[in-house]
Amino acid sequence: MNRALLVIDVQDSFRKQPLWQAISNPRIAEDVSRLVDAARAAGDLVIWILHTEPGSNSVFDPASGFIRLIEPLAPADGEPVLTKTSINAFTTTNLQQLLVSRGIGQLTICGIRTEQCCETTARIASDLGYEVTFVIDATATHPIRHRDAPADQSVAELLTDPRTLPAGAVIERTEYALAGRFASIATLAEVTETAILTG
Repeated sequence: MNRALLVIDVQDSFRKQPLWQAISNPRIAEDVSRLVDAARAAGDLVIWILHTEPGSNSVFDPASGFIRLIEPLAPADGEPVLTKTSINAFTTTNLQQLLVSRGIGQLTICGIRTEQCCETTARIASDLGYEVTFVIDATATHPIRHRDAPADQSVAELLTDPRTLPAGAVIERTEYALAGRFASIATLAEVTETAILTG
């Protein structure tokens, strides 16, 4: 069965937000790069996905110039780059058609944010019949403010608010929610080691 690596939203847009200082893994691009190298060595297709919000005047607006991969990440020749406007990677792209045309039945998922675009993509992929591996430490996210916290809460206020859900807890909840239901949970070390053995 053919396999693909989905690299989701590892883009400069996030680095341009104040909340980046609270990201769970500041070295996410380097970790994803290791995963990409392993996928290529194993002969897997690497698919790059970028999030856009046209007309939003935000860092996700294509006009901002930040809809680009975080260095050192870069697609190789022939690797598809898809842009989405939905949370998941399927609804507003041709990802499903691409996977079907390549005969791909297994997906490995990494990227930003753990509980948002990555988890949502994993859930839909599972419902569509794909065998999903979620590389938990090759994802990253931020702390989440409490529903009653002010929308304009600063990063400093977010981090000191006792109601804030820490990034580590967000990741842990995603792992519990996906495991055994929508995906197999794996670590970067496990996936890269397997790729070396089977590549």
